[in-house]
Amino acid sequence: MSETVTLTIDGQDVTVPEGTTILDAAKQINIDIPVICYHEHLTGNGLCRICSVDAGGRVQAAACVTQCGNNMNVETNSEDVQRGRRTILELLASTVNLDEAPDILDLLDEYKADTLRFPDGARRDMPVYDDNPFYLRDYSQCVNCWRCVQVCADDAQFAFALSFDGRGFNTTIGTFQNEGMQNTTCVFCGQCVGVCPTGALKPKRQALLEEGYDPDSVFEMTRRKRKPKKDKS
Repeated sequence: MSETVTLTIDGQDVTVPEGTTILDAAKQINIDIPVICYHEHLTGNGLCRICSVDAGGRVQAAACVTQCGNNMNVETNSEDVQRGRRTILELLASTVNLDEAPDILDLLDEYKADTLRFPDGARRDMPVYDDNPFYLRDYSQCVNCWRCVQVCADDAQFAFALSFDGRGFNTTIGTFQNEGMQNTTCVFCGQCVGVCPTGALKPKRQALLEEGYDPDSVFEMTRRKRKPKKDKS
């Protein structure tokens, strides 16, 4: 029989198996904790910190990776927690183009974030990579959530075509030696596009339709050209 722990979240007691994260424990008692980098089918990594809660420690804890402890007292929506989330959202808005990130835009409204709080902040202005027939990569919209890297690696596809590139503020998602996607181990399964929360990865056909191309033109522009068969005679 597995061991359990009992803790209090926002005044409600909950008993969960040892190893359960605060995020999953909160879900069991219908308490929503916001997430950006977390995806339920991927390994939690605690990168964005939007899920941070007050768990009695020196600093707030990322609920998606912090395991529940016995007699832990967690506050998920205190004034300090709200202020922290608001600041994270304001920093993202000052750095990244969030126009196609509906979930984050909803959070900006919910936490009354001032998107102009850091007007002099450096922007992530990057070129759009159009190096394959299937999807575009626009890292000016990327929040480095790591979802695409995880789903391409051992959380799902085991292709390992994507990884982090650069350091510090200039960290972004990249490929080995900055090769185009067709020169990597990418199998074009589309799972990275499916888990991207911001529009940084977008189906090329969708992008072309949004630009006003008609469906026939879009099909011709994105169809995969087959190599001619060799004559065996």
